[in-house]
Amino acid sequence: MTKNKKTAGYLTLHQAGELSKRIEQLTTILAECTLCPRRCKVNRIDGEKGFCRTGKNAVVASYCAHFGEESCLVGVSGSGTIFFANCNLGCVFCQNYSISHQGEGIEVDSGQLAAIMLSLQKQGCHNINLVTPSHVVPQIAAALPTAIEKGLTLPLVYNSSGYDSVDTLRLLDGMVDIYMPDFKFWSGKSAKRFANAPDYPDMAGKAISEMHRQVGDLQTDAQGIAVKGLLVRHLVMPGGLFETEEIMKFLAKLSEHTYVNVMEQYRPLYKAAKYPPINQPLSHEDYEQAVNLARQAGLKRLEQNGLLYLLKKMLHR
Repeated sequence: MTKNKKTAGYLTLHQAGELSKRIEQLTTILAECTLCPRRCKVNRIDGEKGFCRTGKNAVVASYCAHFGEESCLVGVSGSGTIFFANCNLGCVFCQNYSISHQGEGIEVDSGQLAAIMLSLQKQGCHNINLVTPSHVVPQIAAALPTAIEKGLTLPLVYNSSGYDSVDTLRLLDGMVDIYMPDFKFWSGKSAKRFANAPDYPDMAGKAISEMHRQVGDLQTDAQGIAVKGLLVRHLVMPGGLFETEEIMKFLAKLSEHTYVNVMEQYRPLYKAAKYPPINQPLSHEDYEQAVNLARQAGLKRLEQNGLLYLLKKMLHR
């Protein structure tokens, strides 16, 4: 789905005076934090920390022009990626555990976060890609006015685990241009065992539905760069094809045009060696079956990297 380049949503909110109201509402939540489904109710403004181990300020692990993201985000100049430390999930297979579990990074205030966004724009990036943002939504929003005043215009990408609160997402309506959630698990049993979040399937389903309500199917400009919409990631895991099948059916029911990246890079990292059947790499056969399940569900827009993988498989048979 192609359209002309669109003005970032947060610019419209700022011009209407609505952005400052949203920032105030989000910041107020930090005093008794219910930003995500954990609902820890700690006073983060006073430095208390809940499950995400993050207080008043966001912690940034790194930022860069990233060329390993989806093709529609990377383009020719890269996705302006900001990796936030800590996380509201507890995945035993985390591939970035030093950041998400061990909290590697530097605490930043709103001015510093705005400067990071502007630096990525100056480098020519196509978007500002906020990785693991669910627990730092107020801090991200608070950085926007300064960034806007200094010329930020790039679309915002909300790159989350999918474990998001619908109430928080509603406060982002019009602020986020591109939602890119994971949908990891369909089974509450798997979510509890592998991520310490038995309610993940229910929360992710509601969150992704709300994201789609806000931004619709993914839209790209004439160069194929995403400007607005929903893009969903699903990491295929060993022994998880039943869950993959149900997730693909859910996404197809949401819209047959949902843009989906069926991801094949699972590796048994962090503590995964202790948790069969995910204590082994994903087989090529299981990945091929996962993509077939996506097609059988009726999904029409799959990330090209996955399709190229299948093409190579066919050529070598």
